[in-house]
Amino acid sequence: MLLMIVVIGATGRYGREVIEHLLRRGVPAAEIVAAVRTPTEATALAALGVGVRHADHDRPETLPTAFAGADKLLLVSSTGPDPVRVAQHRAIIDAAAKADVGLVAYTSVTRAATNPMTSARVHRDTEQALTASGLPTVLLRNGWYTENHTATLPGAVARGTLSGSAGQGRIASATRSDLAEDAAVILTLDNQAGKIYDLTGDTAWTLPELAAACAAHTGRPVTYTDLPAEQYWQSLTQAGLPSHTADLIVDADLYISQGALAHITGDLSLVLERTTTPLTTVVARTLGI
Repeated sequence: MLLMIVVIGATGRYGREVIEHLLRRGVPAAEIVAAVRTPTEATALAALGVGVRHADHDRPETLPTAFAGADKLLLVSSTGPDPVRVAQHRAIIDAAAKADVGLVAYTSVTRAATNPMTSARVHRDTEQALTASGLPTVLLRNGWYTENHTATLPGAVARGTLSGSAGQGRIASATRSDLAEDAAVILTLDNQAGKIYDLTGDTAWTLPELAAACAAHTGRPVTYTDLPAEQYWQSLTQAGLPSHTADLIVDADLYISQGALAHITGDLSLVLERTTTPLTTVVARTLGI
């Protein structure tokens, strides 16, 4: 009997990588459904044999059909202003309950119950909604993406400076691919309802250390410049980021400076059965070295 794993947001970078890891692990494409806002953007997934269904977070009437027959559902947290995200997540949870989904895996945030970052509120609200729904749930409390800080490295190398507001705060980050692989593993395991995974990288690093890694890889001087929060926010919005995104980035950096993301749990490497991808590997890959 075929199973059905539904992945929400499958055309996003994380969701797409989850599907790629599911396929690598031998899950038949016929057992995977990509639930997406715009099906025409999922043609590459459809070409692999993955099912594609229309699922718009903001149009709840599209969700029951998208989730019909699902044994497992990966609820990838949405993006945007917090009130909108909470409403979207609640609509998905309601539809999943009506569809009698066998297991919901939710991409929460590390140390959700006590995490001080503003962005953690959405995850706490969503976890509470999942509990209230009675749905069998496994929580994937993802730590910080390494790419949150490495994506801008080419520009930092060109300028000779990497900016932020995190001071000497340490970050036990993990790559998007490592976290996506973790989700794929969990979705293929039995008896996951009620489990909680707090997923961090195996080592913690600072932004000055990231700048030093850039310099070491390129042979060019790259230093870290710690900016006051308002100045950093202005630089982000001037670079074209929406104000709410800049708010979250600056907020995260300030809490990073206080140690909010310095903890290491070991859960991720335990699930992957290997060490997490080192920062230097991501730096080299990002800079094309």
